[in-house]
Amino acid sequence: MLTHSYFPYVGGAERQIQALAPRLRKKGVEVYVVTRQYKQLASFEEIQGIPVYRIPAPGTKPVAAMSYILRSIPLLTSIRPDILHAHDLLSPTTAAILAGWSSGIPVVAKVLRGGILGDIHKLKNRALGRARLWLLRKWVNTFIVISREIDSELSGVGISYEQRLFLPNGVDVDRFTPLSQDEKRAMRAKLALPEDGYIIIYSGRLSLEKRVEHLLTVWPKISEGHPNALLIVAGTGDQEVRLRSMAGQSVRFLGHVDEPLPYLQSSDMFVLPSITEGLSNSLLEALSVGLPVVATEVGGTPDVIEHGTSGFIVPPDDVQALLDAILGLMDSPELQLRISREGRARVLQHYSLDAVAENMSALYFRLAKDKPI
Repeated sequence: MLTHSYFPYVGGAERQIQALAPRLRKKGVEVYVVTRQYKQLASFEEIQGIPVYRIPAPGTKPVAAMSYILRSIPLLTSIRPDILHAHDLLSPTTAAILAGWSSGIPVVAKVLRGGILGDIHKLKNRALGRARLWLLRKWVNTFIVISREIDSELSGVGISYEQRLFLPNGVDVDRFTPLSQDEKRAMRAKLALPEDGYIIIYSGRLSLEKRVEHLLTVWPKISEGHPNALLIVAGTGDQEVRLRSMAGQSVRFLGHVDEPLPYLQSSDMFVLPSITEGLSNSLLEALSVGLPVVATEVGGTPDVIEHGTSGFIVPPDDVQALLDAILGLMDSPELQLRISREGRARVLQHYSLDAVAENMSALYFRLAKDKPI
């Protein structure tokens, strides 16, 4: 697995790798991680049984990317893997292609995000972007596609249907489960949350594209009609100071949370107001614990949520639509219950982590069998 970062840095790709690794191991797949070295982190360590190699990548972004690519190749050659799986089409995939070309190793590339901040958009607007897209078409065996948006973007730059495999992110549906009302009250007491009152939660990075400020903007109007409501914001990021300055008394910032599950299980609704996404792990986790969800129509969200049936979808950057959807759900307990059940049922059917591991390992073994000797 080649990735820009890994634990202790936490993001969607890191969480998916960590969650999939033990399941892949049970299916006979030995996982190694090759990532960048940040700050004082060790050049090698094992994290939960996964060997993690960190490549020095100092300097500006272009210099750091080149350093990561060039130093990864001899390491990958020495490890001699059967499959190279890159997370992101930029430097991880470039390193995988070069190492794979020289050693005859099949390359899998996962596209983490589509839209204006996605991999394809970045490549189209960078120097040598056309050349890099040509390399992708020629040397990547399989592209992991997590949304229809990304599938359309890959098709638009000439990636063949045969090279594209729809394999979404997954969630541990056995761990992310709903609580009974009694269990929920006990969990709220344990977390020092109010026993009564409606709790809405956002869980994720506090970055500009997540548009958490929209949620804070509409919160005073929500509080007017629901004075006992509480908004929980779980996560950190470069927008945290600004967002905290916007918050009122009925908003609680948790900062970094190692384990979001208890807070999700204690809440009554999940809101994701982003302008761009790949396929949000936080969204899948919220649906899995049975939370009714309001989210924007970006990335893989419309693939997961059927509007009005398994959640509410609103246009990105439409603050009024966001407010109306939240209030509409809050004021209809019967609708909340139905959406809660439908949302979890959809995750159980299509987004189980065990199913993702099964399909991923099948891909690996097929490619390893087909590779030249």
